[in-house]
Amino acid sequence: MPGATTADLYEVTMAMSYLREGMTAPATFDLFVRRLPADRGFLVAAGIEDVLDHLAGLHTTERDLADFAAALGHPPRDVAPLAGLSFTGEVRAVPEGTVVLPGEPLVEVTAPLPEAQLVESFVLNEISYQTSLASKAVRSVLAADGTPVVDFSLRRTHSTRAAFHAARVGRLTGFSATSNVEAAAAWDIPATGTMAHSYIEAFGPEERAFRAFAEAHPGPVTLLVDTYDTAGGVGTAARVLRSLDRPGSAIRIDSGDLAEEAVRARRILDSAGLADVRIVVSGGLDEYAVDELRRRRAPVDVFAVGTKVGVSADAPYLNSAYKLVEYDGRPVMKLSTKKVTAPGRKQVHRSEAGGDLVTLADEEPPGPGRPLLRTLMHEGRRVHPREDLADARRRCAAEVAALDPAARGIHSPEPPSCRFSPRLDALTAKVQQHIEDAYTK
Repeated sequence: MPGATTADLYEVTMAMSYLREGMTAPATFDLFVRRLPADRGFLVAAGIEDVLDHLAGLHTTERDLADFAAALGHPPRDVAPLAGLSFTGEVRAVPEGTVVLPGEPLVEVTAPLPEAQLVESFVLNEISYQTSLASKAVRSVLAADGTPVVDFSLRRTHSTRAAFHAARVGRLTGFSATSNVEAAAAWDIPATGTMAHSYIEAFGPEERAFRAFAEAHPGPVTLLVDTYDTAGGVGTAARVLRSLDRPGSAIRIDSGDLAEEAVRARRILDSAGLADVRIVVSGGLDEYAVDELRRRRAPVDVFAVGTKVGVSADAPYLNSAYKLVEYDGRPVMKLSTKKVTAPGRKQVHRSEAGGDLVTLADEEPPGPGRPLLRTLMHEGRRVHPREDLADARRRCAAEVAALDPAARGIHSPEPPSCRFSPRLDALTAKVQQHIEDAYTK
């Protein structure tokens, strides 16, 4: 697992300076997303559980100190103030699977300033990356409209750790299975898989390959039919499956015009009396391709999505930020052009009528609504055990179902509204004026 040195160097230099100056009062940082990526009507929060695990176990070791000193080019005695540093603060966050909007905090970290600063990059990385993946994956589930979606992303993600996250957030957002054996075992996700074209090529004739595969794997099998000629492969698979009598079996098509090939395959299978044999399609799929296949009424029973979802190809990053909003009881803010932040500790209230209201943490909302930020860590310890993935999955399904249909659209969605309360607006104006007055004197 990553340790204390999973940090940008400037966090180390700032933490050392804070300690030297005695600036160890509580500091609050908000993590939020400034803007939605194109074609996104909402985001799904993910990565929070990994952040809590990291913070609960954070402790600078002798090796960490040596690495800090080497990175800084300083003698080891200069980094001695960082010895034994751990996270002793509080984390308020939305639970995983929660629908979130730009401008509202997903995570709020309050801790002695050096601690809260040192963890910035880890917290940002985990939340931003996993939220990006979850927000892409859930769109494939929406596009499939009840047809199962499975994760095939392991071979194309930007690392095996990234693939592990992709499988997990896929499950969180509604995927039915993953091909990633490690993730399946770790998260109790159903595993799925077929065969590669190399398997067919190794045997030569498709029928020989199909029968050998079936003999090695009793029960339902999925046969890859497009190695040479798709229609011919479907016919061969139909002949083999009829002779085997394997209920629950399937064929997979991985190339060509998937809609046309699926229609042709369905016709061949039905003519062979194999109406129960399912059709799995794969090959460059994401929500846009799935949506098109659905619009063309392709007879697909399972969508296997991989590369484009595993790397969130059309929106591979989030414009996220981790910003100081209060130090030692004093609300603070940033005034940089197009990067203005709102000061103070906050709460997000979601209305049954739709839309979110961001208020100050101690503020009663003007109307009915449920608070989204919960205390998940106190005094450096988790308040609750790590949440079961199944619970987060149920939460995500309920949150997405509650959205206005316009926000769930695959093309040109309309995001729900998110606004600030009058008290938060007033505090923002007050702090901004105070800063501007200080600069004009």
